[in-house]
Amino acid sequence: MPPYTDAPHSGTTMTTSPVSELIELLSLERLEVNLFRGQSRDIGTKYVFGGQVLGQALSAAQSTMTEPRTAHSLHAYFLKAGDIEAPIVYQVDRTRDGGSFSVRRVTAIQHGQPIFFLAASFQKDEEGGEHQLTMPEVPMPEDVDPSPTVPPQVMAKLPEKIQRWLSRQGPFEFRQVYPRDELKPPKRPPYQQVWFRLTEKVGDAAELHRALLAYASDFHLLGTATFPHGISYYQPNVQMASLDHALWFHRPFRADDWLLYSLDSPSAQGGRGLARGMIYDRQGRLVASTAQEGLIRVVQSAAAVGQVPAKG
Repeated sequence: MPPYTDAPHSGTTMTTSPVSELIELLSLERLEVNLFRGQSRDIGTKYVFGGQVLGQALSAAQSTMTEPRTAHSLHAYFLKAGDIEAPIVYQVDRTRDGGSFSVRRVTAIQHGQPIFFLAASFQKDEEGGEHQLTMPEVPMPEDVDPSPTVPPQVMAKLPEKIQRWLSRQGPFEFRQVYPRDELKPPKRPPYQQVWFRLTEKVGDAAELHRALLAYASDFHLLGTATFPHGISYYQPNVQMASLDHALWFHRPFRADDWLLYSLDSPSAQGGRGLARGMIYDRQGRLVASTAQEGLIRVVQSAAAVGQVPAKG
């Protein structure tokens, strides 16, 4: 897959911005007609970040479209943890190209084994009735404080992986409307709202913005299911991992402008939590919806769990 040509490119400069790195990460290498290869970035997680695989798989599916059709939904299953040190091969099955809709199935492969499946549906533009739920009444992003940094004396006591996760300068900025202390989390109802945006302006390619949103949609989602239990992914005896992920695109948007992620978790049971999200632009238009079920397990021994903040 060629890189997104109207977006910033990392080039050969000594310093590369997190946004350029992410765009390069989503610009897969085409190996064959339906075969692509992607690399990984170590952002402080023990395994490949789920949003990375989601964004790369959507990029692979989008690159096989021969007609101007827009991704409107995707459904994915995480089968195995991804190895950060190894490339990921994406095999696309062109399942169907109908009069109005197209379907693609993508298998992500590492070390000869599937680690992830995705099915995505695309539709040509059509007119139809419209309605949406109203955006929650929350402060605008300019009125929400950026997330505070962890004090150095506290950071020094954390495992190295978590230190890197907390100190990283990522491609997205997040502002939590009602933040909580993730190192000492209180018990709270399973709701939260988070403003987020890409930290740099990028080009106008709608396919790029959808892939970027797929990447960002994995942050904060499953974490909402931990709120009633007073636990978080920073605690060494808490094990969390995505099991599946669904994403629906409703209306055009820009990932480099503020978007509100309104999240809730209707249920947790059997070592699993379910979380849902609605994503609005700052004008109040509902642009996307998400759902995810994930593993949430509290183990007796901290040694049984890698020191990994798997989800935000």
